[in-house]
Order: sequence, then C-alpha cells, then structure tokens
Amino acid sequence: MIPLRDENRSLSTPHITRVFIIINVVVFFFFWLLGAESFWSAIRDYGMVPADVVTGERLYTIFTSMFMHGDILHLGGNMLFLYIFGDNIEDSFGHGRYFAFYFICGIAASAMHIISITTTEEMRLSAVGASGAISGVLGAYLLLYPRARVLTLVGWAYVARIPSIFFIGFWFVYQLLYGFLPQSGGVAYWAHIGGFIAGMAIALILRRKRRAPRVEEPVF
Repeated sequence: MIPLRDENRSLSTPHITRVFIIINVVVFFFFWLLGAESFWSAIRDYGMVPADVVTGERLYTIFTSMFMHGDILHLGGNMLFLYIFGDNIEDSFGHGRYFAFYFICGIAASAMHIISITTTEEMRLSAVGASGAISGVLGAYLLLYPRARVLTLVGWAYVARIPSIFFIGFWFVYQLLYGFLPQSGGVAYWAHIGGFIAGMAIALILRRKRRAPRVEEPVF
C-alpha cells in the first residue's frame, strides 16, 4: 500500500517539515552526484555506527544519520510519508515543539535499534535514514487523527480511502512482525518501532488542547 495524500487539511504552513524534506533531498543528491565512492564514504562517515555510540564516540552521527539515505527509493519513501503526515503534526504541536519532537523520536529510534542488536557484526554496520523520526510522526498521527482518511494506492490500480488507524496500524504491525524475524533484510525495524512508540508517548504530552473561544467582558 502506498499513501498518496491524506484528507486532513493543515491550518498552518508546515515550514519545518518542508525544511526537513529539502535538507534530506539536497544532502542525498549532493553526495550522490559526487560519485559512488564519495557517496558510500559519506554513508560511513555520517551514518550511525552502534559500536561507536555505545562507547561515546561520534555521537553526532545520531543526528547526521537522520539526513542520510542509502538509495533514491529509501529517500523517496521516507519523504513521501513525511510530506503526507508531517504537516498535521507540525500544525498540532507548533513549529518549535515539532522540531524538537522530530529529533527526540529519531534519538529514541536509534536507541531502540542499538538495544535490539544481537551480533557483533551488526554493531559495526552504519544505520542511516529519517525513518526512525518519521515513525514518530506516524505514531503521533495515529493518536491525534485516527479517523483521518488516507488516500492509498492498493496494488497498481485501486485507490482506497483508508482511516489512518487502519493504514498506520497495519504499518506498525508489519514492522513488529518483521522485527521479530531473524533476517530483517537490512531494514532497522526496531528503530521504526522505537520511533513510533516515542511519537505516541510524546503526543500524549504535547497534543494541543482545544481552547474555548475567548469571550470579551462587557464594558459599562
């Protein structure tokens, strides 16, 4: 299933979401256009290596890895989800809180990924991608807008309007099932799970309460 858009209009301009998308796209093509050697060198230099992080080394890669992607499909899928769901979360939290929320979810995703590792070989592999932070966006969206419809391409020809509680719920179950499989195909499913749970938890704290309209006191 591929999301095309949601039927949940944002009431504010998603400046932070747009900036994140632009940075991710620019960073990817900057290194990609330099050639394969430079591209993979950048993945090694700016990707998050669990073995380094647990020893307190190259901690900056927890953040830089959020803006690195392994290929154009990896980039495109992440940016599509961020574009569709990020604007409403930014609208709900406000620009500043959303900015902090995004990085906190990314950190939580990296932590969960490290905790889930069971082999020494995996500890030396670079982890890259914005999907951990974006999973947090999905977690918050599910909590805040469970009934919002997501226009979804099912198969290659059928388009359905699926409530987000089912679309995102199915996505999460998929991550959970594959997370328990011995072979994950190079996908950090537990990072997605960690980011998602963090997003839901933070949304419980940060969700904006609807305020009653202000009533002006009569002047005598």
